[in-house]
Amino acid sequence: MIQIGDQSYSFSDPVVIVALGGAGGLLLLVLLLLSVMRRAGRSAEVAEILAQQMGGMAQRVQALSDGQHQLFGGLTSVSEAQAQQQAKTIQLMEKRLQAVTESLNQNLTSSARNTAQSLGELQQRLKTIDKAQENITKLSGDVLSLQDILSNKQTRGAFGEIQLNDIVSKALPSDSYSFQHTLSNGRRADCLIHLPNPPGPIVIDSKFPLEPYERLRAAKSESDLAAAARELRAAIKGHIKAISERYIIEGETADGALMFLPSEAVYAELHANFAELVREGFAARVWIVSPTTCMATLNTMRAILKDARMREQAGAIRTTLRLLHRDVELVAERVDKLNTHFGQARADLEGISTAAERAGKRAAKLDNFDFEELAPASDSLPQLDPEAAE
Repeated sequence: MIQIGDQSYSFSDPVVIVALGGAGGLLLLVLLLLSVMRRAGRSAEVAEILAQQMGGMAQRVQALSDGQHQLFGGLTSVSEAQAQQQAKTIQLMEKRLQAVTESLNQNLTSSARNTAQSLGELQQRLKTIDKAQENITKLSGDVLSLQDILSNKQTRGAFGEIQLNDIVSKALPSDSYSFQHTLSNGRRADCLIHLPNPPGPIVIDSKFPLEPYERLRAAKSESDLAAAARELRAAIKGHIKAISERYIIEGETADGALMFLPSEAVYAELHANFAELVREGFAARVWIVSPTTCMATLNTMRAILKDARMREQAGAIRTTLRLLHRDVELVAERVDKLNTHFGQARADLEGISTAAERAGKRAAKLDNFDFEELAPASDSLPQLDPEAAE
């Protein structure tokens, strides 16, 4: 690299190469001059040839110098143009950088705002999730409590009785049923509905064969399924037999009873895959009901109770109607008597009005009477109006 003023030139630059070439030529010329001086004894022809060669060399050197000046001017122009282009490029880059910076700032502001909004929404969702988690935790505890209840036969029986009590108390009047009613055979029924004869009081007993049903649902093989089905059949048959023997008493209860299953799933399983058990219950006069069908059955019983009570009250209603009819007749008689009294009073009022009118007329005549015209006949009394004597 060669530094000349404010310009730097590389060794590969054509100007540098030409300049180096010219310097080399001058160096060669100096060497030739030295050689000529050493060889002063050479002939004049050789000196003349040398002079000619030096003249040509001087012309070439001049031409090289002129070319160097032209090349330097061209390089200067190129350098100025390059500087202008570089300034324009820098200005354009600055403008673009400014535009990019503004756009980036806007994007960052918008992104920050959107991020803040998203974080707010995320916080709200997290609060909702926390509440849902609390509800799930509470529900899990309730489910565990329900599992604990259903895992024990006594508590499971109490669960079914409570559900039955709730359904019955909502469907029927409070005086139409009794819970834990003791029959004449000493058996205590979960619920006794006091229906009129026929059909008579009917018993509802709660049963919950949960273990056989769970084994049936959890069966993995055909053998497990068959064993669970046999266990469920045995449990349901045992419940049907017990209800039929304990809670159907001739002359005391209806000729049938209800077996309440506090699970719609177990009820649906019986009707879907164990229809023979339902038919066996019909044969034993034990009707299996679920919470839904029990409510429908109780609504029918409510209609029966209402109709029976209406029949019981029919005699009292007829007696009341007869008494009401007699009261109406008495009122009619008294109204007739009152009309008679009103007619007599009306006649008396008309007589009083007529007498008052006559008295007014006589008073007017007396007011206009001339006593002087009647002086000669003063010893005689005037004739009274016959009506005045009345």
